[in-house]
Amino acid sequence: MADYQKKLRRKQEVARRAKAGNDFAGKCRVYGCGRPARAAAGEGLDVKFCSSHADFFQRHGSPYKRSYTAAEINPFRRRALAWIKANEADRFVANAIQRVMSLYASAGPHVEAFRLRGLPPADRARAAWARLRRAEVDPREVVAAWLAVEMTIEADPQPVRTTEFKRVQAAKLIHRMASGTHKRWYRPEGLVEMHVYPHSRGQVLRHVGAALEEACGLLVDQCTSELSAASGSDSAANRG
Repeated sequence: MADYQKKLRRKQEVARRAKAGNDFAGKCRVYGCGRPARAAAGEGLDVKFCSSHADFFQRHGSPYKRSYTAAEINPFRRRALAWIKANEADRFVANAIQRVMSLYASAGPHVEAFRLRGLPPADRARAAWARLRRAEVDPREVVAAWLAVEMTIEADPQPVRTTEFKRVQAAKLIHRMASGTHKRWYRPEGLVEMHVYPHSRGQVLRHVGAALEEACGLLVDQCTSELSAASGSDSAANRG
């Protein structure tokens, strides 16, 4: 009860400060925006971005660059997966696959997507790994997701190379693999279906991406040259 009251007071204090606004906060830092930062507009404590760009940042990992589309990243995913399968005996490839399997094993019990509301981001991130385990997603595809992000960024003529952007892009791929909760049952009036998908945004993505980055870190360090060559080939083919 004491912890709950402490959290409630903290929440109320943050809400009070956000509503009061910050006279020292200026405009959104995204070039050309011109709107006031959320703190200046009394919409939050953020002194960097306006509401629109703050929301964009939460969803994409960058305040100005959108997430890669499936058409942009899937060729690299296929190439990465083929490379992983061809080099599965390599100790660094095997290490990355084993680390992803460890994420599966340590994720805890499966939690239905409609029961995630209110859980801390770290718990929701573990639930994503548990969904992957339950769906029996090949860990090689999970490793390929991180390599594909590395390759896509390398081939991008205007890349964002921040760690956060990489993590969010990879985590969004993981979220799509993990899907959600799907149930169906019959009532007197007929078939009833329920499809619930977890939100792909916020700190959950950062937690999932950080775990995947750690799992694949040694592999990326060892195969940078091969990934760069692969990225260059795909980029040239796309231009052609």
